[in-house]
Amino acid sequence: MSLSRAQSYHDHFAEVISRETGIKLPSGKKVMIESRLRRRVQTLGFSSIEDYYRHLFEDGGFGAERDDVIDLITTNKTDFFREPAHFRFLMNDMLPEILHRKQRLNRPASLKFWSAACSDGSEAFTTAMLLEDAVRNGAEFQYAILGTDISTRMVDTAKRAIYTAEALDPVPSALRTRYTMQGKSEDMRGMARIVPALRSKTNFKHLNLMDESYPVDQDVDIIFLRNVLIYFEPEDQANVIARLARHLTPKGYLVVGHSESMTVKQPNLRQLATAVFQKE
Repeated sequence: MSLSRAQSYHDHFAEVISRETGIKLPSGKKVMIESRLRRRVQTLGFSSIEDYYRHLFEDGGFGAERDDVIDLITTNKTDFFREPAHFRFLMNDMLPEILHRKQRLNRPASLKFWSAACSDGSEAFTTAMLLEDAVRNGAEFQYAILGTDISTRMVDTAKRAIYTAEALDPVPSALRTRYTMQGKSEDMRGMARIVPALRSKTNFKHLNLMDESYPVDQDVDIIFLRNVLIYFEPEDQANVIARLARHLTPKGYLVVGHSESMTVKQPNLRQLATAVFQKE
């Protein structure tokens, strides 16, 4: 196949992925893309990446392959307690302000948290550990945590709530002891699962941030969308932020990645700290 034909396939693939997911795939990522797709090429028995592209775009195969392609292309880098300053702000500033405000308005002491690109659930369960510990230490409130992701594979992983010892290393030992159960069977050796008390407070489901609307409550207190907007074009960044803001309760908080503060230009979101915004 000619280089121009191969490049044409790549360009079309990048265009489709951008339209479907918002993720930018410039020419400089061609090698990365092909290395990720190679597993699928081998699984389906195609002889080359070009044959797989032909199957997607000329033989009508993209519809059936869509979820697998998105799972392979999306970057799912995450950690427990990633960017810890945000979790300190959550517990020291956001939570007390939210509970005080609701008490003043005679509303139930509760908190809704949305991890809007939850990956394997580490962010959602980090939050659950901290909130549950606050309740355990005498704070009186209810909480519910939603995690959503475009990758069905990551959503399934988050629902299982099983992690390696290495993945749980960033969790303080007291929280790890309190909120995880060590695997005892041979196939679970070196693994741990989040305790049922936290799993019952979390819900994970598939969601594409590029959709025009989201099936999510519109009175969410805190939304975390961290280290995702950097992969989007400016117009898509603005549209996603505007849609997320509609799901925040008045005075609710949006937290983005440390390098993403400049992407938030929504007029009704006021910056409070690095990458932390409050809806006015």
